[in-house]
Amino acid sequence: MSNAPFIREDSLARLRDSHPWDILIIGGGASGLGAAVDAAARGYRTLLVEARDFASGTSSCSTKLIHGGVRYLRQGDIAMVRHALLERARLLHNAPHLVHPLAFIIPAWRHFDRLLYGAGLTMYDLLAGSQNMAHSRSLNRQQVIDALPGLRRTGLCGGIRYWDGQFDDARLAITLMRTATDLGATCLNYLPATRLIKAGGRVAGAILRDAETGEEFEVQARVVINATGVHADSVRHLDDSNAAPLLTPSQGIHLVVDADFLPGQQAILVPETEDGRVMFAIPWQGKVLLGTTDTPRPELTRLNDPQPLAEEIDFLLRTAASVLTRPPTRADIRSAFAGLRPLIHPDNKDGKSTATLSREHAVLVSDSGLITITGGKWTTYRLMAEQVIDRAIEVGRLNAVPCPTQSLKLHASPAQPGSDVYGTDAHQLATLPGHEQPLHPALPCTEAMVRFAIRHEAARTIEDILARRTRALFRDAAAAEATIERIAGLFAEELHPSPERLTAMIEAAHDSARRFRLSA
Repeated sequence: MSNAPFIREDSLARLRDSHPWDILIIGGGASGLGAAVDAAARGYRTLLVEARDFASGTSSCSTKLIHGGVRYLRQGDIAMVRHALLERARLLHNAPHLVHPLAFIIPAWRHFDRLLYGAGLTMYDLLAGSQNMAHSRSLNRQQVIDALPGLRRTGLCGGIRYWDGQFDDARLAITLMRTATDLGATCLNYLPATRLIKAGGRVAGAILRDAETGEEFEVQARVVINATGVHADSVRHLDDSNAAPLLTPSQGIHLVVDADFLPGQQAILVPETEDGRVMFAIPWQGKVLLGTTDTPRPELTRLNDPQPLAEEIDFLLRTAASVLTRPPTRADIRSAFAGLRPLIHPDNKDGKSTATLSREHAVLVSDSGLITITGGKWTTYRLMAEQVIDRAIEVGRLNAVPCPTQSLKLHASPAQPGSDVYGTDAHQLATLPGHEQPLHPALPCTEAMVRFAIRHEAARTIEDILARRTRALFRDAAAAEATIERIAGLFAEELHPSPERLTAMIEAAHDSARRFRLSA
């Protein structure tokens, strides 16, 4: 494991090398970063580029679960659930510093429902097999009340407890980036691909532009992978302007409220809601996460920054009010965020409902050899990566090397005793200035964590720090906004940006905080 500082100019210098890359990956979310780890672990010369920050889109806006998918079991998607449960076990083994077991309770207000949920979760246990965390069990009324003191009790007759995995999505993404780098890959954020290069009718590389300086790079690669999530069709159009749409955008939002709305360390799953999805109320980093919605957004144009809709917020608050003794209101929302799911286009193309679409992924190869990986979910990122790199070996005619990632420990695994909530090495943080200086009383973040993120985790903006290195914007947007000027001072010390760039970073961070706070 390497803790060498990240020096962007050194990485950019490698792009000026005329030697072709084996694999170029466009997209720095879950699927792209997973593919970079897989490719580098097999020994291929690997370059990953991301237009904005790593995990700045969908991959940092999930429900923070590593799970088989209870609702997919209800839909009869047995194979997908089984694969996801196997990958859940692998992640618990390979990244125990970032993924941990979490108990969920499905409350039942009808005796029939208690029997029905029990039968379904027994199947869930069986599909997990020897990799099961713990057997689900039926709880009586008092046991549910004891476990969930914030739950509405009127008419409650019991419930079912089962186990799944919880994680921090953006932190896992940064860990994957560092793992890929440890293995020899070059990973760069803020480096969009503006054009694909072709030779003899085949995709042979891309033109990349440094978003910070405007410098362009022409890079050659034996195979190019499009792993841009909800942007996959845009990259496919760089290859073929007539490519038919592959994706149906679906928006899911989450609300963050204080922990006293759901005291304790167990989560609630509401199995039936008015929009056809389940709803979760989950303890997460000292707060409670409520989610999620499923809203078709085929008209969405600001794909980079989807916003929660008023009706989505009302739906989550209404659903939470139906199960909690103290209903949260808009005034109680500490943070709100939206993400877009890269769902595979439905055959019927009616665009009216995305709640019933599977999260299965797809690997496609165009006539010119561009490989697109899309769909899927965080839990199955490793399997997706294995499959897309297997395909890349064929398309790029690379020397075949078996996939080694089933048991590959990720960067900083296992965590050192005393590591902080984000899985950062506490011993290394203790050597940095400001390790005992919190940024804000409401946030478990220190000045040292900011410096560490800039020096070792490729953070390039204040928003990178607040949203994806410390998760401050996701926990408490108002508290996060109060730290912006202080973080700007640390950036000035660490990176010495021009006054104009620093001012632009400050303004962008305030804009982002306003979005998380639901204020225009």
